[in-house]
Amino acid sequence: MSRRRRSSVAEIIDGIEHDPAHHLAGPFNPSLTPVDTPPTPKTDLPPSQKTPTALSVRPSKTVIGESLWDDIKTMNWMRSPASSLKLMLVPLVLFLNWHFVSPETPNPFKYLITIQHRIPDSSDDDPRYQKGYGDLAFLFYYVIVFTFIRQSITIHFFRPLALRLGIRREAKIDRFTEQGYAIVYFSVFGSAGVWAMSNMDTWYFDTKNFWTDYPYWAMTPTIKTYYLLQFAYWTQQLLILALKLEKPRKDYNELIIHHLVTMWLIGWSYLVNLTKIGNAIFITMDISDIFLALAKTLNYLGLENTSAVAFAWFVFVWSYGRHYLNIKILYSVWTEWDLIPEAAKVWNPEQGLWMDWWMKWQIFIPIFLLQLVNLFWYFLIWRILIRAVFGTKLEDERSDDEDDGKPDEPENDKED
Repeated sequence: MSRRRRSSVAEIIDGIEHDPAHHLAGPFNPSLTPVDTPPTPKTDLPPSQKTPTALSVRPSKTVIGESLWDDIKTMNWMRSPASSLKLMLVPLVLFLNWHFVSPETPNPFKYLITIQHRIPDSSDDDPRYQKGYGDLAFLFYYVIVFTFIRQSITIHFFRPLALRLGIRREAKIDRFTEQGYAIVYFSVFGSAGVWAMSNMDTWYFDTKNFWTDYPYWAMTPTIKTYYLLQFAYWTQQLLILALKLEKPRKDYNELIIHHLVTMWLIGWSYLVNLTKIGNAIFITMDISDIFLALAKTLNYLGLENTSAVAFAWFVFVWSYGRHYLNIKILYSVWTEWDLIPEAAKVWNPEQGLWMDWWMKWQIFIPIFLLQLVNLFWYFLIWRILIRAVFGTKLEDERSDDEDDGKPDEPENDKED
């Protein structure tokens, strides 16, 4: 029996994912060969000479290194959750061993596990933290942690869930698992960002308070932990792209630019004590990504009506967050800069003061570039929407498309 024609909404969502110029499949884009592609001939090369596979959610593709050092050299720890778990456990075991064996002496492994550099005179009721070189160790360790979480969730939770929900094609399972992880990550950190802002004087996007009490260098434990974990996540995503651990897409260069600008904003705002404005930008980005990933996962399940609702929310939240609120933040940099106390408008890093006159442009330019990238993607969203509404055929030109155009099994072709 021939398959019925899909709705325009389903085509819109597929179009967003398959548009070769569009990043919205995000850093979670799967990269594996479809199951219907002829298998690659087997070789007799020893394991040490074989090329590692790309990141995968298929258990059978997990590469097991011969040793921990092999995993580090080959970057296998970014592919195999078993390998990243080993790297995670080594510092944790050393930390606990030092804690119980020599509790009276400073534990050098604490910099990897927990945030450090507490301000000595801050009270126990309201502890405050500053920046320090130990933050680099924390950042490095949690890159490994996020790698383990990502691969574990996709392989051991979302893959079985996809099979239970009736998805059978391996390519679609891969996409479902990656977008499922996106929902988890952005839901957790989007909510954490909103909660962090609710406890600051910048609630709700009260932009003048980005500047009035500068420098905000005495951070709460919440904002420091939140910021460094976000930094670790985006570092891990940049490593996946830069090392080409996933098969590059046609929009590879755009994704690299996006991630570099993001890292620029995170690192620079943390360094110069502008974490309040950084928190606001994180919120506008993360919340919109929840609805995109949700719309796509529902579309993979064939729930077109529910997916349509999620897509409508995505367009609304994207428009409000990534454009209205981001432009509001950009306008604040342009017009409210002078709210910075005059005594703080100097270049004196030893005192935590970085806001010399030229720093206004160092802040304005990356946010402006991010807005340009978002406007480009916004244009693509509406182009796809208009084409679908007016019946223009959406063609998949993506070079690394995992789907060969064949329909899914009948049980997936359902409507809620």
